[in-house]
Amino acid sequence: MNPADLERYRGYLLFLARQHAAADLRGKLDPSGVVQQTLLEAHAAADLLARLDSPQRLGWLRIALARNLADEAKRLRAGKRDARRERPLDVDASASRLEAWLAAQQSSPSQQADRGEQLLRLADALNALPPAQREAVERHYLRGEPVAAVAAAMEKTPAALAGLLKRGLQQLRQALCEPE
Repeated sequence: MNPADLERYRGYLLFLARQHAAADLRGKLDPSGVVQQTLLEAHAAADLLARLDSPQRLGWLRIALARNLADEAKRLRAGKRDARRERPLDVDASASRLEAWLAAQQSSPSQQADRGEQLLRLADALNALPPAQREAVERHYLRGEPVAAVAAAMEKTPAALAGLLKRGLQQLRQALCEPE
């Protein structure tokens, strides 16, 4: 597996890293740096990854990303940790919510591979949205936060948030419906 093959997973990993960056570290933690470290590790394990099918490869990358996020959070919180507040990162849950957007029950290997490709395209399309639209779509549709809560957190009116959601979904539909 060459670096170009691994590069196609960057958007997916960046989406997951943003979802799991602890709120208190969002200004300090660089999700793209954590993704870069994960891709570097994947490059080192290229022989192993080449033997895995697409769902197994995504699983390996999620585990590596979760470990790297935890390591980076630990490094940033050094000396400030409260062991009672530690929670395991559940990167698989975010991946599941992202996959739920693809909503098909697919089981054959070719269907699973196709679903993996759709998942990567969706993550790339999310990453291409303007930051405010991306945040609104991710918080409301992928994290399941109510519109009022997202509007308050983003310091927007519910009507303004509705506009962000509408435009974000339109852009996602357009990006996902266009042939590659």
